[in-house]
Amino acid sequence: MLIGTAATATRDVPELIPVLIILLLVATAVALLSRRFRLPYVTGLVIAGLAIAELLPRRVGLNTSLILNLFLPILLFESAINTDISRLRSTLRPILLLAGPGVVLASGITALVLKFGLGLGWIPALLAGVILAITDTVSVIAVFKEVAVPGRLSTIVEGESLFNDGIALVLFGLILQAHLTGSVTLTEGVQRFVVVIAGGALLGLVLGYLCAGFFTQSDDPLSGILLTVALALGAYQLGELLRVSGVVAVVVSGLIVGNAGLSRRFSASSRITLYNFWNYAAFGVNTFIFLLIGLELELFTLWRNLPAVLLAIAAYQVGRLLSVYPLLALLRPFDRPIPLRWQHVMFLGNIKGSLSMALALSLPASLAERGDLIALVYGAVLLSLVGQGLSLPWLVKQLKLSPLSETRRQTEELQAQLIAAKAAQDELESLLKTGVLPKAVYEELRSRYQVQVARAEKLLRDRYNQRADSGAIDAGDRPKLDAIRRHLLLSEKSALQEALRKRVISEAIAREQLQQIDEQLLLLEDE
Repeated sequence: MLIGTAATATRDVPELIPVLIILLLVATAVALLSRRFRLPYVTGLVIAGLAIAELLPRRVGLNTSLILNLFLPILLFESAINTDISRLRSTLRPILLLAGPGVVLASGITALVLKFGLGLGWIPALLAGVILAITDTVSVIAVFKEVAVPGRLSTIVEGESLFNDGIALVLFGLILQAHLTGSVTLTEGVQRFVVVIAGGALLGLVLGYLCAGFFTQSDDPLSGILLTVALALGAYQLGELLRVSGVVAVVVSGLIVGNAGLSRRFSASSRITLYNFWNYAAFGVNTFIFLLIGLELELFTLWRNLPAVLLAIAAYQVGRLLSVYPLLALLRPFDRPIPLRWQHVMFLGNIKGSLSMALALSLPASLAERGDLIALVYGAVLLSLVGQGLSLPWLVKQLKLSPLSETRRQTEELQAQLIAAKAAQDELESLLKTGVLPKAVYEELRSRYQVQVARAEKLLRDRYNQRADSGAIDAGDRPKLDAIRRHLLLSEKSALQEALRKRVISEAIAREQLQQIDEQLLLLEDE
């Protein structure tokens, strides 16, 4: 059987190569046109897939197993390894609220509307609710790269997406288990939910720190790439094997490697190589996923099911609305408030994507309404990617979330020059210590960068002093200064916690100092 399968796969390769070449050329053309006409890249890919579906020499489509076992771990790990835990920590409450209770609430509301609006059974309605509660953040982040948005808003959206998928997949598995076994009590469901999430987090911690240990001992970027690929795919597979959340395991391990593993001992050039690889991998995966979505969709089927699809879209938008605004309002007494304009972006950026389609395809054949649910999800994904994908950039621009003044632009240019020059000096120091550079060459190169550092520091100091004396701090600079101050306060807090752990200071003194720092953190704005 295995030999026959391998032989079939070998025969298929020559037929797939022309298809792959065509898809790459189409993706290149879409990228160029999207940049020229300032359209969302992922939306352009879906439309292009629809247009070329009948022109390909061989029919291709989404493969559920490929998406869940290969593409999903790659996308999750890339997001996690690029996420700064210090920024994630400052927005953890809204992230957990939206990714936890928010997903459960949105799924339940969507299921209720579909149950009574379309006459679905409870199990199909709940499955559809969970599938449509998943947000495709790739499309939203693509908009953020084109239009300036506050850093804190981007962190919340990215952070929610990291945990949103894990919670939704666990709920999906529990509902399928209820369908296959006939019944699952609420107590069993809650216990299973907690065990799966906690087990996935623990597995991710163990694998992440094991992998991080390698980076403290080695500075080989190529070996690091191989190891992180094995970690991303292996964490997911091991999680599924142990019946815990593979998605959570991948996210946690990626966070550990990105923040603890890639430390100072791993050189800047090696870190750049590793980050670039994962950026390219995620870009390539997203490109093929959204092209395949366009190839998989059928306009005739969408038209036939249009009333049901529109009801499904209305249902998940109501669910998102009732999970964003009320929950974030409840958070107000306990955390810095989320501006209303930011909440509009979180609500209207509720775009659906590949994971929703993959879960729809993975529904068991024993589910009577499987065909109807697949058509429903496909239609919702298409209209979401095209309608919301095209309108979201306009909305973000209209909200004017982060206007960039000329003064602030000049300040950021100086900051960029200073950051780049300081990083180059640090790398020169490392090259000198390892014997790669002779001292004479080191001193000559360092003096060149020192001129750039001194000039940038002087201009920045003059700019801040002038504005401080006049009392006219630019509104755009204040969040930047607050972000720097937040970083310093978090460093102070970490040092105090370490001193307390080592019993250098008493708990009473430490608690008082930590409370003062927490109060200062709450008063700060964050971009």
